[in-house]
Amino acid sequence: MKLEHFALNVEDPIAMAKWYVAHLGLRVVKQQKEAPYMTFLADDSGRVMIEIYRNPADEVPPYRTMNPLLVHLAFVSENPAQDKERLMKAGASLESDQQLEDGSHLVMLRDPWGLSMQLCKRGTPMLAAREEVKQEPSVH
Repeated sequence: MKLEHFALNVEDPIAMAKWYVAHLGLRVVKQQKEAPYMTFLADDSGRVMIEIYRNPADEVPPYRTMNPLLVHLAFVSENPAQDKERLMKAGASLESDQQLEDGSHLVMLRDPWGLSMQLCKRGTPMLAAREEVKQEPSVH
């Protein structure tokens, strides 16, 4: 099985989607223009999505006060220091900046709505490069 998406109930999915598209390079795959504003955002591989929406059937978690270790979105970054500065200028706030012994650089930020997001440059990459991802055999 493959992971299709991870869903989050958020304060303002329309504004959040615009920010993630503009500053993290995600793209809108599908979006409802009316409540609950269900929006699917894909990464540049087109293989992973997050879904954000505002569904009053349950509360929006208190992202601003939650420990980032409870939930965060992690993004591969070739230059976490540069991306940190760029995102902070766009409204993100810094939680932590760690250089690990294995050569990894991990930066934890909060987006403008308080959701934690991590910028990861691993000493040894854990995901295959986009070109290296095995294509599934086509069914004829």
